[in-house]
Amino acid sequence: MKKILTGVAAAAAIALSLTACGGGSSASADGEINYWLWDANQLPAYQQCATDFTKANPDIKVKITQRGYGDYWTTLTNGFVAGNAPDVFTNHLTKFPELLKTKQLLSLDDALKDSPVDLSAYNEGLADLWVGQDGKRYGLPKDWDTVAVFYNKTMTADAGIGDDQMANLSWNLEDGGSYEKTIAHLTVDKNGKRGDEPGFDKNNVAVYGMGLNGSGAGMGQTEWSYLTGTTGWSHTDKNPWGSHFNYDDPKFQQTIAWYAGLVNKGYMPKLETTVGASTAEIFAAGKSAINVNGSWTIGQYTTSKGVDVGIAPTPTGEDGKRSSMLNGLADSIWAGTKKPAAAAKFVEYLGSAACQDVVGAKAVVFPAVKTSADKATAAFKSEGVDVSAFTTHVKNGTTFLFPITENAAKVDGIMSPAMDAVVAGKKDASSLTLANEQVNALFK
Repeated sequence: MKKILTGVAAAAAIALSLTACGGGSSASADGEINYWLWDANQLPAYQQCATDFTKANPDIKVKITQRGYGDYWTTLTNGFVAGNAPDVFTNHLTKFPELLKTKQLLSLDDALKDSPVDLSAYNEGLADLWVGQDGKRYGLPKDWDTVAVFYNKTMTADAGIGDDQMANLSWNLEDGGSYEKTIAHLTVDKNGKRGDEPGFDKNNVAVYGMGLNGSGAGMGQTEWSYLTGTTGWSHTDKNPWGSHFNYDDPKFQQTIAWYAGLVNKGYMPKLETTVGASTAEIFAAGKSAINVNGSWTIGQYTTSKGVDVGIAPTPTGEDGKRSSMLNGLADSIWAGTKKPAAAAKFVEYLGSAACQDVVGAKAVVFPAVKTSADKATAAFKSEGVDVSAFTTHVKNGTTFLFPITENAAKVDGIMSPAMDAVVAGKKDASSLTLANEQVNALFK
């Protein structure tokens, strides 16, 4: 991997013997447990997992609830306060530190004691993400994601750009490389002039070369992190549990200046015009030629009616290597569960190849278990979708792990408006130095 975690190596080794017994009590593994998730596309797979689990464990019933992402976290937070949160729930790395701090998570070291879980079965680094600063584990990995370039093959063909060219784009800080040249050539104004042709009207664009997800706030997962990752820049001094951010680094600010420059040149839409809009839907409507997005959106893009979609890997940097943030979800147990033994047994099953093979076969996401992820790749292929642009990062070790820190919400509260101002053209990228000072002040 591009960034290797060292701070949790000892904890990960200790945690290799996780088991499926009750959360530090003699409670029996029976009764009904509640499991929550937010992705409707994955609901059928997990319903099948729950059915298979109950068949093997008839004394435990599983009730699954699915809610949209925003409503999911609001309802879950209310459940923590009211004391009626689900026994098991899908956890996200942006929420993990705060849930740990407020003691809403049950340690799996305490909850799982008898049958070992082989953490080496998961893709490298994923298990490390869910170890707290206390050295204990609070989640078993369920899936992972990277980013890639979705493009409209009709538009690239009309522009004389072949699939091989799209698969071998390069980027640099000096002039944006072939990546910027391609984005410019794919941009077309309302008079039919391309972005790299004389007379191009950047104020009247019909098709943008690049779609805009947003400013990326402090993480930039799908917006710019795949570019900053090629420069050697990292979000924090260490990961996980870094306590110093690097938004004042010249390489970071130069990258963001380049990114914001695409808007100024007319190659990417203005930030204010994208508020509340779905980038994928704008792409499907033929208003943008390229979108960089995560592997969780594969189905959304490839099922766009009337659009022949290609998927290319992210561009190489000056060192000739690609880069992508590697994010991963996990299943966690609520500390207030009244059925810790049953919940632990279900979490162990969710983290096993038995369940993740089912998830992989649905061709929606890449499961955390390596062999199950291979099944997902095969399932996508059977549907005519080549997902190698996403898997190449894992195969070639060009990933860096999602930053895990305390004060995540506060960091976002500072960086979101600061980044919006830069991408909107209201402030220079150098203004991020002040934002960085404000962020680092949170850790003093």
